[in-house]
Amino acid sequence: MPAQPEVIRIGGREVSITNPDKVFFARIGVTKRDLVEYYLAVADGALRGVRDRPMALKRFVNGAEGEAFFQKRAPESRPDWLRVATLSFPSGRTADEIVLDDAAGLAWIVNLGCIDLNPHPVRSDDLDHPDELRVDLDPVPGVEWAQIRDVAMVTRESLASVGLVGWPKTSGSRGIHINVRIERRWTYPEVRRAALALARDVERRAPSIATSKWWKEERHGVFLDYNQNAKDRTVASAYSVRPLPDARVSAPLAWDEVSTCEADAFTIATVPKRYAEIGDPGAGIDEAVGSLDALLELSRRDEAEGLGDAPWPPNYRKQDGEPPRVQPSRQRRAAEDYDTPEAQARREKQRAAMERRFAAAEATRAAGGGTRPTPTGRRRSSIPVIEISRAATKDEALAGLERWKARHPKAATALEPADVLVDGMRGRSSLWYRVRVNLIHVPEADRPAQEALDPDYDPWAGYEWPDRSGDLDRAPRRRSG
Repeated sequence: MPAQPEVIRIGGREVSITNPDKVFFARIGVTKRDLVEYYLAVADGALRGVRDRPMALKRFVNGAEGEAFFQKRAPESRPDWLRVATLSFPSGRTADEIVLDDAAGLAWIVNLGCIDLNPHPVRSDDLDHPDELRVDLDPVPGVEWAQIRDVAMVTRESLASVGLVGWPKTSGSRGIHINVRIERRWTYPEVRRAALALARDVERRAPSIATSKWWKEERHGVFLDYNQNAKDRTVASAYSVRPLPDARVSAPLAWDEVSTCEADAFTIATVPKRYAEIGDPGAGIDEAVGSLDALLELSRRDEAEGLGDAPWPPNYRKQDGEPPRVQPSRQRRAAEDYDTPEAQARREKQRAAMERRFAAAEATRAAGGGTRPTPTGRRRSSIPVIEISRAATKDEALAGLERWKARHPKAATALEPADVLVDGMRGRSSLWYRVRVNLIHVPEADRPAQEALDPDYDPWAGYEWPDRSGDLDRAPRRRSG
């Protein structure tokens, strides 16, 4: 029988914590009550990252080891003291999202099963002009933590050269985040453009350890994910607990800590004591507001030298000036052939034709499965990438990889860590996972051909077409019969 709810009083508000003894982190025995108490202990710091910002709710109702689902729309049943803001998305849809103002709000969303906090980079009174540029340092597999710290220090130098102050924090996962407060006078595309210019500048300063390349098969070292600044993207904020077995925390750092810090030192068990002793290293972020003018000027210089836009996430409409939206390993034609007037006309008809294309893709998968390259043009890519698996969970996708390795031991032995490409793909309300392998380090004679996917999960089963951010209509369920 579930435990009776506990009612706690926070700042004059009452919050009911249902099933407080439910274990959220099995390895260390952390319960929902423990998670609420953690956020209350660091409330001022956590609120500095989320206050007055619309928030997507990432809910782990079965704890950190269960599958999460995303909830953009605020629950209908909520306290009258909780605010919402109405966001519009690239799809043309809107949603009322939760806006937190105080510690009681923190406790309330934790009770829903939210382990980490995922706010948008805008304030509720101006949803079109971000006040934060977000630098996400994302290492490729095999990169050591020391290299991520080195790239963070180079990023600090790059920001300083354009008059900006970065505020570092561990991501709570594998990387480092650097947040930059900015004046609220640039649109999302402009902020993303500035982030791309920054990524390219860091790459120029440290080309052996940093990259701005979007496609995973082209990356090395630490990727500066400029696309985290596209509209509708959210990042775990300061003091967020992450759904890892040790309940690791995205912990703000002073810059003199970055070069020696260790990511696993910051957990739900250690951060409250650190916070009580030294306060919040990110406490000055709201006063350090800067201008993007210099970064945007750097972007203009890049464009004059032939460095235009870079790829957007695949669930966004094709943008003007964006390079071919095709993985380098699958590009069969010269880049200019992807943006002819005929190609532009085809893109205009993309939404109307989506159902037909989706049906054709399903037929191809049923006939043999997988992403089987079919060279038909003048150009052949030199990057040999094959797809291994698609699954609802990461463990299932990686299990398919292990079965592939058992079938192809010579190829598996030749792989380097960065050759295994694991992608968390956004579905309608949850993630699904795709595994690909770059065979670049496998001798040609030992390179396996594309095979049927194992497993071959279809995240859009039951819907008429894939639901993407750039489409005005939401994909309906298929009618039975």
